[in-house]
Amino acid sequence: MNRPPPYFPQNQLSPPDEGRYRKFKLIVAGLVIALIVIVSGIAYGAYYLISSLF
Repeated sequence: MNRPPPYFPQNQLSPPDEGRYRKFKLIVAGLVIALIVIVSGIAYGAYYLISSLF
């Protein structure tokens, strides 16, 4: 059993998706915008709560 290991091709069998990077950028931008909206909502809610108490 002195034979080399089986050959596994290093490249993908299907070509890469052309719009993959664009989709990734849109998802990241959407997550950043959602995070900004959530953080600003929490900040506004805390300001409204504090201002209503005093």
